[in-house]
Amino acid sequence: MFYTLPDNRQQQLTPSDNNSSFDALGQVFGDGSVAQAVLSRDGVGNHSSIHWSWGLAVTMGVYISGGISGGHLNPAVTVAMACIKKVPWKKVPLYMLGQYLGSFVASAVIYFVYYDALNEYDGGTRMVSGPNATAGIWSTYPQQFASVATCFGDQLLATGMLLICILAITDERNMETPKGLMPIAIGLIVTVIGMTYHLNCGYAINPARDLAPRIFTSVAGWGVGVFSYNDYKYFWIPVLGPHVGAILGAFLYQILIGFHWPEVVEISSDIQIQEMNNKFSEKEKEVYTNRGISQDS
Repeated sequence: MFYTLPDNRQQQLTPSDNNSSFDALGQVFGDGSVAQAVLSRDGVGNHSSIHWSWGLAVTMGVYISGGISGGHLNPAVTVAMACIKKVPWKKVPLYMLGQYLGSFVASAVIYFVYYDALNEYDGGTRMVSGPNATAGIWSTYPQQFASVATCFGDQLLATGMLLICILAITDERNMETPKGLMPIAIGLIVTVIGMTYHLNCGYAINPARDLAPRIFTSVAGWGVGVFSYNDYKYFWIPVLGPHVGAILGAFLYQILIGFHWPEVVEISSDIQIQEMNNKFSEKEKEVYTNRGISQDS
């Protein structure tokens, strides 16, 4: 999931050195809640706990990384922000590298923490579908009734709404959300998306959070089935759909709201001092002129 704070919070640190650990932290919480619910057969956790865990995971991730990278945890959001010139394009590859690496590391952490529970649950046979399927702990998989168009539209809509809300929260000219509350507000966006758009295909809304774990599970015992599920018609949707939706959402916000704010002109102190000097010079001229007129008279 993702999220960026205004540029004035960002420091000159290397994104790839920091962002991977923050993205891993968020996914350890999020996927950890899924693992606990699935492997306990809903005995410890359920859909509600998963939605809240993902929202809080994003909140914590943004709190930790907001002052370093602006809270970039989602490549779809990062690219969308670059498209509307809120993030320099030169930073995008490093941010994305950190996001995907962090997600891969988080997947490995979840696997080893719950390794014994996995074996107890599926008897050591890793499955993508069926009553003992566990691949869904790491990546999203669609319902049997959900078509390709439905899943793509689901991801496009959910991620577009994510961007609109993020831009509204971080837009300093809008409601002036206190910076300390921005991570909470952004986390709540993820929670409400999970509570409203989970049914079709699990609300990935973050390419890194879906593709990197899918790659991990493919080499950790689940095999090519994580990609071939539904005849290879799904695995690309949580990657492409969020990117398209995020870009559309970003431009929609700008067209409807962002471009309509009055232009703010910043005046530096040098300009102000120069203007003051000019005013004093004009007043001095008036004094001398008045004195000259008085003497002549």
